[in-house]
Amino acid sequence: QVQLVESGGGLVQPGGSLRLSCAASGSTLDYSAIGWFRQAPGKIREGVSCITVSDGSTDYEDPVKGRFTISRDVAKDTVYLQMNSLKPEDTAVYYCATTTRAYCTLSGMDHWGRGTLVTVSS
Repeated sequence: QVQLVESGGGLVQPGGSLRLSCAASGSTLDYSAIGWFRQAPGKIREGVSCITVSDGSTDYEDPVKGRFTISRDVAKDTVYLQMNSLKPEDTAVYYCATTTRAYCTLSGMDHWGRGTLVTVSS
């Protein structure tokens, strides 16, 4: 079983930056990809970004392309999401999740963290 703990959320002004962290523990050899998802108030959860364990390849959803960067520190079993040029529409609870599949999909993730709140507001 993989345990995931997100951190780094908070209040930031539009145009600002935040870096989220997702620390994994437990059976960290049991996943093939780890992704970030978000859920805004009153909306369904959606994908943000994904990174594969085998080769570090990354993928981003269109709303965050060019602004967000996902990375992984293998030694620390931690995945990061660097978020730049934040917009009010980025306001959401951000979750990390792992999967034994080679790619991230909302329905295909096996383990989830509890989330961290990001609020973008002036």
